[in-house]
Amino acid sequence: MKQWVEYDFDVNGFQIHTVYNNQTIQEVFLPLLQKMTALWEQKKGRILVYLAAPPATGKTTLCQFLEYLSRNTEGVHDIQSIGLDGFHYHADYIKTHTAVVKGKEIPMKEVKGCPETYDIDRLTEKLRRMRTEDVLWPVYSRALHDVIEDQVTVNGDIILIEGNWLLLKDEKWRDLKQLCDYSIMIRGDEQLLKERLIERKMKGGSAEQEAAYFYEHSDGVNVRRTMQDSQPADLFLILEADGDYQAMSECE
Repeated sequence: MKQWVEYDFDVNGFQIHTVYNNQTIQEVFLPLLQKMTALWEQKKGRILVYLAAPPATGKTTLCQFLEYLSRNTEGVHDIQSIGLDGFHYHADYIKTHTAVVKGKEIPMKEVKGCPETYDIDRLTEKLRRMRTEDVLWPVYSRALHDVIEDQVTVNGDIILIEGNWLLLKDEKWRDLKQLCDYSIMIRGDEQLLKERLIERKMKGGSAEQEAAYFYEHSDGVNVRRTMQDSQPADLFLILEADGDYQAMSECE
């Protein structure tokens, strides 16, 4: 029988409520934090860890929880968690430009969230700088539906970066992997992710038919692309139907 534990904690002024299986915390999350700590001690300098995952796998909350757990656990070093979404192009740019996706030119506003709507050159430059210096990091405001520049000071020793596309094989994106010290990939059953994404859209006010259409033309495309077109990771986590995670394998 799984023992679920509730956690409430603050992240940059926002209250987070989440529930995790205690066994997973002890056997997966804490060893992962110990692994990051060991890599930092070996390198004697800042390390970058990527966590890539398709939508609806709980990656953002998991990274925030890992930051909280690191700061409240003896014997592991504090981590700092940040997200990729601040590197979307700005809203006015997306509204007036097109993107070439799988050989087809499409208005960016129709495919917002796909890799082609991110400023990969600016992201690459920021990650290169981050390896050796503190930087200011942009965030994506869901209230404004736009990027806000220079909102977070990245100054930790272990930086955990989450996003859909960090391990993507596509041109330019694939070069990002050489900038990280360790990588994690979350996978999940596509039907499970579909159900979670449609439910999320409906909770946001969409009708079921509208939510299903959005999945087929946007979220579903990103789910499949993330899972099919990503490079191998050092650690794979599998999202289970109850929201728990299982560590499957670690590449040498």
